[in-house]
Amino acid sequence: MPELPEVEVVRRGLERWVAGRTIASAEVLHPRAVRRNVGSLPDRLKGRTAASVERRGKYLWLPLLGSEDVTAGPDGQDGLGREAGAGEALIAHLGMSGQLLVVDPRTPMEKHLRVRLSFTDGGPELRFVDQRTFGHLLVAPMAVRLPRPVPEPIAHIAADPLEDAFDDEEFATRLRSRRTEIKRALLDQSLISGVGNIYADEALWRARLHWARPTETLTTTKIAELLSAVREVMAEALEQGGTSFDSLYVNVNGESGYFDRSLAVYGRRDRPCPRCGTPVRREAFMNRSSYSCPKCQPRPRNAHP
Repeated sequence: MPELPEVEVVRRGLERWVAGRTIASAEVLHPRAVRRNVGSLPDRLKGRTAASVERRGKYLWLPLLGSEDVTAGPDGQDGLGREAGAGEALIAHLGMSGQLLVVDPRTPMEKHLRVRLSFTDGGPELRFVDQRTFGHLLVAPMAVRLPRPVPEPIAHIAADPLEDAFDDEEFATRLRSRRTEIKRALLDQSLISGVGNIYADEALWRARLHWARPTETLTTTKIAELLSAVREVMAEALEQGGTSFDSLYVNVNGESGYFDRSLAVYGRRDRPCPRCGTPVRREAFMNRSSYSCPKCQPRPRNAHP
């Protein structure tokens, strides 16, 4: 599944090619891709303008302009239960294999094309391609009472470490109170969003922390080092277009990232640690794998059972 750097690469491409354009039509070719807007997505998008392209963690959204003004009732909400003036957004979640591609309208349809958006200027289309159909598109109201407006369906998701809204001190306090393994905490999207298996392993290696280290044993200094490592590895991945292990992750032009060539431990079982030369180990973790260096990241004696 794409993690924060891969989704941010897509966001930047969409910002360049889609922001400011008005949607002429939306064609749904597979109802599962719009499962919460089945039958209504085309009407809700036609004539709307994508004001910008935003991201939180692994979610993308396009704030939509051009809808009728929302009139407040006595309770401050409209007839649909939305806060007056909140507006709407088109949310995109890529799931395991989703791709948002900007292509010439004359380009033949992709095999797994699920939704296509055309624009009033007649320029490149936006196509949502998803082989496994775990991703989806959704038009939803915005939640405006938060420090940063985000769509209501993802209002429960924590800020990601590249957002200005991310509070390092609050994160440290909540992290130590979890009493769990550090990697489980990093993957908890209600605590910190956008971090997945790949970048968790890479950040923990940089911070010299084993994935099973109890969160309550971490000092403020060590948590700061870990956050710095998370931000560093994501920034480096962004510069290289993200991490691509197969053809399913691509940017809006269909190009793959190449940060996989710079990974220190993830997917490198039995290969030498770039720091000390010790063979990288692979351990089972939450029905997946976790990679680390036995010497640089010794397993803690006080790990949770």
